[in-house]
Amino acid sequence: MVRKAVGEGQGVICPAAREVRDGPLGGTLASRRAPAHLVHPDRHRRPVTTSAAPAVRSRLAVAALTALTMGAFAANSVLCRLALRETGIDAATFTAVRLTAGALMLWVVVRARGRASRSGGGWASAAALFAYAAAFSFAYLTLTTGTGALLLFGAVQLTMIGYGLARGERLSAVQTAGLVLALAGLVYLVLPGLTAPPLGPAALMAASGVAWGVYSLRGRSTADATAATASNFLRAAPMAVALGAALALSGAAVRPDGRGLAYAVLSGAVTSGLGYVVWYAVLPALRATSAATVQLSVPVLAALGGVALLGEPVTLRLALAAVAVLGGIALVLRGR
Repeated sequence: MVRKAVGEGQGVICPAAREVRDGPLGGTLASRRAPAHLVHPDRHRRPVTTSAAPAVRSRLAVAALTALTMGAFAANSVLCRLALRETGIDAATFTAVRLTAGALMLWVVVRARGRASRSGGGWASAAALFAYAAAFSFAYLTLTTGTGALLLFGAVQLTMIGYGLARGERLSAVQTAGLVLALAGLVYLVLPGLTAPPLGPAALMAASGVAWGVYSLRGRSTADATAATASNFLRAAPMAVALGAALALSGAAVRPDGRGLAYAVLSGAVTSGLGYVVWYAVLPALRATSAATVQLSVPVLAALGGVALLGEPVTLRLALAAVAVLGGIALVLRGR
């Protein structure tokens, strides 16, 4: 399996891929047979993608675009936290504008390619996308950037690994140790203490990660990842608008702050919409294990962005949890 996103997220790539999964941290490839964490990484040198994005050939271009995409996915966490902490915008409005801006950008890209804008999407996938985006925004009302990104990434990966286990797949001893280490890291992160994140927002971010994992799993038979992502954004945007309207009618404050709106548009149109398009283009040029492992950088980049732009501290708890979660997931991905 491969994940995009980051945040959004975050995913696993399968070397024997025959299907494309649309999905915060990027497109997802999945095999009908074995998941990424059970396939020998040298069995198939490159994943197969049918995302219809132009392939990138130059090694320098591949490296540059991969780094750019990981930075874009991490920026979604930074932009959301920046908007909700430093401006007056509310979480529901941020979510609605982000999804709408992403839908418009992806619609333009798909139209420019001359393809149907609603190809491959579905209402169930759109609902999962909406659940991810809404929970993501409301969690970042309280969570720091790095903590939120780590919880999101861990939940996405564990959801997809758990799906494989539920279908009867087995992990090696090394992979099992990695899974236990990752789970222990997440538990340690939220254990009560002076530097622990609030349990409610932490649970909300974990739910966001689960929703993104479900969204990716649902997209495993998608033939054109870019068109499917555009379709799902177009369906999810009205859901976010309806949420904002419902909150406004209930008396909750809805504040379309100008600078906050700009951050939401940037997150939706650029770091989400265009970020996915670039990721789909570069994905066929990456080895399966490289595409999966490089996404481990997203929570780290998000935490660094929070430090640089928001002055957020990197606590010892967050650092140790990040080592455990990312190291454990790396063992699962690299295990034979």
